[in-house]
Amino acid sequence: MSVFSQMAAAGHEQVCHISDAATGLRAIVAMHSSVLGPGLGGVRIRAYEDEQAALVDVLRLSEAMSYKAACAGLRCGGAKAVVLAPFPRDREAGMHALGRAIDGLAGRYVATEDMGMSESDIALLNEVTPHAVGRSLEAGGSGDPSPHTADGVIAGMRAALRAAERPIEFAGLRVAVQGCGHVGLAIVERLIAAGAEVIASDIDDQACEGAAAAGAQIVDNDRIHAESVDIFAPSGVGAILDESRIAELKCAIVAGAANNQLATPEDGMRLAERGIVYAPDYVINAGGLINVSDELDSEGYNAERVRFRVASIETTLDEIFEQAKAQRRPPESVALDMAKKRIEAGER
Repeated sequence: MSVFSQMAAAGHEQVCHISDAATGLRAIVAMHSSVLGPGLGGVRIRAYEDEQAALVDVLRLSEAMSYKAACAGLRCGGAKAVVLAPFPRDREAGMHALGRAIDGLAGRYVATEDMGMSESDIALLNEVTPHAVGRSLEAGGSGDPSPHTADGVIAGMRAALRAAERPIEFAGLRVAVQGCGHVGLAIVERLIAAGAEVIASDIDDQACEGAAAAGAQIVDNDRIHAESVDIFAPSGVGAILDESRIAELKCAIVAGAANNQLATPEDGMRLAERGIVYAPDYVINAGGLINVSDELDSEGYNAERVRFRVASIETTLDEIFEQAKAQRRPPESVALDMAKKRIEAGER
């Protein structure tokens, strides 16, 4: 399938391939929608099987960012950048090359952190372009978005417990968190502080050590989805919920921070048919986006406003779950309709 065909499938506006001979940087920026505002999305640095795999990932991620921003009521669109690992050995030169490419998009794409990125990398981008957010608090930015993403996931879990007709408390619950990076570890820490029993996994030993130090029991990353738990929280790579894994789930709720958790659109129906409450990923994991998007406000970053908006993830999911139950539809189908209606309203 051609790039144009893949873009047309989900209505992408623009895809830019970036190659910098001096540093060896290879990246793709995908702009899904600018209807509600500039496309805001993270830069993901990852080793891909090939260039086609990178393109598929950036298209899926940027589309999800449009829906995430729309469901959160933000004035921004959806975009994403992926950098094919390995990143240039000279980090500063590589970030400057990426920053110049982003600057060439004249504000249509605003970059922020994702996998493999840090606040210091955003600072390097800002040396050559103003179109990057997620600066440190010391630099007048919004700081690390991970705690806000984790807070949103915890809020979303409360809504999912309500939808599953469970008590709205974590004490005594058994939760499996797959992926213990910055966000996953923050989720683990919040759950344990609230009295939950947490099992966790990651492909990275150091990440597992961090979760174990926080009080989690470490299990096999490839089999954590099959553990008997109340909540399964995918918080690492996407496409974890496919037909075979869904058949092996032993949980009442799936609510985690990973992007693109469903391998195919049909997998949402498979979860519903099993009676598993699924919190649509681009709704429950919007806390980090809410945080960094606040840097774009004309009045500047406001931490109290961010806390209020992140907390509202619970209310948004309550509405989605109520509609899903009344209409006998999977929650992600309801969430998708909500997002598309908000984008369509912005076009008028």
